[in-house]
Amino acid sequence: MMGIPQCRIRHYLFLLFYLPFIWLSSSSYSLQAESFLECFNSTSYYYSPQSIPISKVVFTSKSSALFSSLLQSSIKNLRFLNTSLQKPLFLVTPFHQSHVQSAIVCANKKGLQIRVRSGGHDYEGISYVSSDQSQFILLDFINFRSIDIDMKTETAIVEAGATLGELYYRIAEKSPIHGFPAGSCPTVGMGGHVGGGGFGTLFRKYGLAADNVIDAKIVDVNGRIMDRNSMGEDLFWAIRGGGGASFGVILSWKLKLVYVPSNVTVFVVQKTLEQGAIHLFQKWQRIAHKLHEDLFLHVTMGVIDEQNKTPNMSSKTILISFVSLFLGRIERLIPLMNSHFPELGLERNNCTEMSWIQSVLFFAGISIETPPKVLLKRPPTSKMLFFKAKSDFVISPIPQIGFEGLWTKMLEEEASYLILTPYGGKMRQISDFDTPFPHRKGNIFGIQYMVTWENANETYRHLSWIREVYDYMEPYVSKHPRAAYLNYRDLDLGRNCGRNTSYEEAKVWGLKYYKSNFDRLVRVKTKVDPLNFFWNEQSIPTSVYHS
Repeated sequence: MMGIPQCRIRHYLFLLFYLPFIWLSSSSYSLQAESFLECFNSTSYYYSPQSIPISKVVFTSKSSALFSSLLQSSIKNLRFLNTSLQKPLFLVTPFHQSHVQSAIVCANKKGLQIRVRSGGHDYEGISYVSSDQSQFILLDFINFRSIDIDMKTETAIVEAGATLGELYYRIAEKSPIHGFPAGSCPTVGMGGHVGGGGFGTLFRKYGLAADNVIDAKIVDVNGRIMDRNSMGEDLFWAIRGGGGASFGVILSWKLKLVYVPSNVTVFVVQKTLEQGAIHLFQKWQRIAHKLHEDLFLHVTMGVIDEQNKTPNMSSKTILISFVSLFLGRIERLIPLMNSHFPELGLERNNCTEMSWIQSVLFFAGISIETPPKVLLKRPPTSKMLFFKAKSDFVISPIPQIGFEGLWTKMLEEEASYLILTPYGGKMRQISDFDTPFPHRKGNIFGIQYMVTWENANETYRHLSWIREVYDYMEPYVSKHPRAAYLNYRDLDLGRNCGRNTSYEEAKVWGLKYYKSNFDRLVRVKTKVDPLNFFWNEQSIPTSVYHS
């Protein structure tokens, strides 16, 4: 077994010695299920007597026809829809915080895990499937999505199951000059997004979503509901970028709203490699992070098929799109771009002025003529695909030869694309230690690599491709550690194997996500959840298992 990680060895031993006994005792699952239901019923009533019948809150595959549809309702990645990975024993859809308390207390008593799903944009599915054989409860916050906007204090209290789109719509209902700095995909759930950091088109101006959290409510391992004052500053620090699911169950966030002008400007300029995109991109690498903080100018790269090429020659090429949100009007934007990036040749007809809520639609790929109420729509109408993503951070411009090799690889994979996000601005001003999210000063841009496919039989080929691309990029990105973004979860970086995962095993991926903040997260975890009840494949470990 030389060279096999200890994590894998323990898995082999589990399969060899313990799995047969699990098979023999499968009938005990029904007893365990009955026991959990009895506990949930009595505990829920203890916390808050109410009239909601348990049949509308707790679902099982055997007792409810709704189980499968609820389980699949917010899954966005087909890799985890028809999977052999462990499914939940129960699906709990809380209507009240007492349901969350009861699920935690009873799962702990009955030896069950807890998984928490707020939106479903979980790149590796760890909020609703399990890679080990442990029975678990899925807490799905589909009904936990109220949003309370208070314009007097310019704050919002948002429950964990609300989506970004719902939050943006509710803000715009109240004010045309307020927004919130979070992601551009409206179907992402607030619970996980903010807990992992959360960036979007406003983050160069106002920082991350997690940087704009004023308070939070969380249920701990003992079923206690705590706010910032009662949880203490260490735990409040940890859940704002350290992944709340490692420490408890987030019920809601209290957020500070930010100002946006009544008119913002967006533009898109697209060039292929043959049209000089290489030169423009090299300039973008040098200046995008230095631009005024009101100007967010990111780049996407993808493969297109040009129809007017010479017959018998490949028509595939790389299209590079320069896409921007500017917090101001065209009259101010054009001189700014001509001063710092004249090579792009930005003209007035490339630009469109709109309200901030329309820019939300624009970056979500929705026509700005569409009524913003579309942001409330569940589930989304977009086609479901298989996908895999990875991430990197870049601290110095990548030489042209590096990207030429990358583009060659992209041309092998038509359904691949990259999103390159400029840093700088406010992100340069916030300390790496203010929250667990450490990727701030010194980074010039971040990269998200993505590949999608439609046929399950092609999964191995596409996964191999994106892993090859990731390996290829190693010389050109951050080092010691090679950093990654938690919300672009990647189990290729390493995974926990269970409650006894050691610190040394976990820090392989922990340092990539959190850098030197990882040790502080471990200390907080050890204090608030010493027996590691809140466990998943990349949860923060406790220091009890230091090697």
